[in-house]
Amino acid sequence: MSAIAEQDIKAALASVIDPEGRKDIVAMGWVSAITIKEGHVHVALDAPADRRPRLEPLRRAAERAVDKLDGVLSATVVVTGAPATTSPPAAATAQPTPRGSDRAAPVGGGRDREPKALVPGVRSIVAVASGKGGVGKSTTAINLALALAAQGLRIGLMDADIYGPSVPTLLGLKDKPISEDGQTLTPLSAHGISCMSMGFIVPEDTPMIWRGPMVMSALEQMLRDVNWGQLDMLVVDMPPGTGDAQLTMAQRVPLTGAVIVSTPQDLALIDARKGLNMFRQVEVPVLGIVENMSLFICPHCGKESRIFGHGGARAEAEKLKVPFLGEVPLNMDIRIGSDAGAPIMATAPDGPLAQAYRDIANQVWNQVGGLIGAGARQAPKITVS
Repeated sequence: MSAIAEQDIKAALASVIDPEGRKDIVAMGWVSAITIKEGHVHVALDAPADRRPRLEPLRRAAERAVDKLDGVLSATVVVTGAPATTSPPAAATAQPTPRGSDRAAPVGGGRDREPKALVPGVRSIVAVASGKGGVGKSTTAINLALALAAQGLRIGLMDADIYGPSVPTLLGLKDKPISEDGQTLTPLSAHGISCMSMGFIVPEDTPMIWRGPMVMSALEQMLRDVNWGQLDMLVVDMPPGTGDAQLTMAQRVPLTGAVIVSTPQDLALIDARKGLNMFRQVEVPVLGIVENMSLFICPHCGKESRIFGHGGARAEAEKLKVPFLGEVPLNMDIRIGSDAGAPIMATAPDGPLAQAYRDIANQVWNQVGGLIGAGARQAPKITVS
């Protein structure tokens, strides 16, 4: 197999003509990134926001052109481009509205556009977030989604971690989503829930070397250009931290609420507090805190060990005056099932571990039902001092 070079890919892309601009996509300057990894090619097309809804045929043509090249094992083309309400790179970081001011200017130079309904048919959107990685946020998001589905609700799961998607591994999904109409993607299905992740589209060992606006656009595409259908709730597995993805979701999407996941240890709680305060600043209701890896119970002697401490998240919830949603123990079965793509809610739905997730799901849905009943919430405007 011959090695593929970037100039060969650009030459192939130059054969793809935009019917509206009447130029090839390379000449129009749309090719913003090309990544080559052992024969797998990923191309990002940085297209104007007003053109993106009509570019699916052109995107597929570009994918076919690259796929025909010798040495290419797979080709993936994604249409990105800065969203219409994206702030310029020099925009300030979100801060609380200063006291004494009636209204602070929104991020992005004072633009005051109304957010679009990116996901029609979805009654509620709940973000599952953490201040740092490694606290079991994705595992919690998946089992929460499955626990909600076990109540007879129509549930979707979106993996918003563009740089490190976990949902394909945790659910054992390896297929690529298809488009039946050439315009929208059909989400994959696992254990009764609909799922979408960038990991379904890009090979798992391909690094996502994307700028902030490209990440924002990809998130919008996974919301807008996926046929989610009618859902009672879309659970969004957020990336860790308080960066571009979190601000994009808060700014562009009417989030119904957020669930914060933390371990009991002080270091994790410090970061969890940051994540919680970020949602408060952008006026997203915090539904509560989950203490993950709460206790370890030895499977041989039954003795309890507080490896990461115990009760820290409960105390933090009381301090911050938010609901404490429950504890999930540090357990081998949860870890083994997650690695094997078989979450505990699917393999042992009636066991004590699954019951912990069921209890959390009950509290979340009870709160969300009240928020839905109070009327649809508009996406907030992020303000700066």
